[in-house]
Amino acid sequence: MKNRVMNKLTQFRHFVHSSAVLLVALVAFSNPVSAQALAAAGSMGPTLDKIAGSGILFAAYRDSAIPFSYVVSGEADAPIYGYSWEICGHIAKAVQERIGRDVKVVPVTVSANSRIMMVKVGMAQLECGATTNNVARQKQVAFSNTFYVAEVRVMVQKNSGIKRIADLANKRVVTTLGTTADRLIKQAALANNIVIQHVMGRSHSESMDMVIRGQADAYVGDDAILAGVRANSSLRDDLVFLDESLATEPYGIMLPRDDAAFKSLVDETIVALMKSGEFEKIYDKWFMSPIPPNGANLQMPMSDKLKSVIANPNDRPAN
Repeated sequence: MKNRVMNKLTQFRHFVHSSAVLLVALVAFSNPVSAQALAAAGSMGPTLDKIAGSGILFAAYRDSAIPFSYVVSGEADAPIYGYSWEICGHIAKAVQERIGRDVKVVPVTVSANSRIMMVKVGMAQLECGATTNNVARQKQVAFSNTFYVAEVRVMVQKNSGIKRIADLANKRVVTTLGTTADRLIKQAALANNIVIQHVMGRSHSESMDMVIRGQADAYVGDDAILAGVRANSSLRDDLVFLDESLATEPYGIMLPRDDAAFKSLVDETIVALMKSGEFEKIYDKWFMSPIPPNGANLQMPMSDKLKSVIANPNDRPAN
């Protein structure tokens, strides 16, 4: 009796082992990446697992956020340009190396108003634009280490008579929908005890068009964005920044929330670029050299605040 029980137990163990081997073999045949993940004994995290399974990385970009990510209308196949987009290209290569297979990067266009939701609901795994990392947004998405530090500024025409924020009383001030500039200019107006006529553009290019058409007296936004739209506008020689800054804001690449493995890979990639010196080359290419579409040079040397971030990488948010 005892021998029969032992024989049955041995047969059952052989059956379980054989079934497990067969299952791994079937998975390996139908999906080599999943087999590799099994062999590595553990998940790479939800985002990398998803990319490994599909071979696709969805990367969001802005179509008019010069010099961060933008397209030039009328160009064949509308290639995407920009500082953020180039950094995301390095991240895509790091993803390929981590998961061990080719990855197709599929661009997803987003607006300032839709970008957070697109990452939050999984329509994009990276957002390669010009997005401020702040406490409120961190409740919905995660952010990479800082890769740019912006100053929120006011841009006006030279002959406007506007020299400081207090001079914006009763003036038409445009901000772009979905940006932090909206809140900041309202706070500044309150602090200066003035009333402004607030108008809003749906994109940075539309906000700039309102200035060109005389529908706005001032444009408030992040310094590099304003410099980018100014450099490619018909008023580029007539627009100046006020000396006052409304805020300092760190930019990060938006990522899915609660995925430490993916964030770690993105941060490691950015830090590696910084340590190798490649990061400074990318910066100079987009801020200190002629860029598409018409060879404008923003002439924006790297700030001391960004240099500090390179020396001490971090993902600290603005308030």
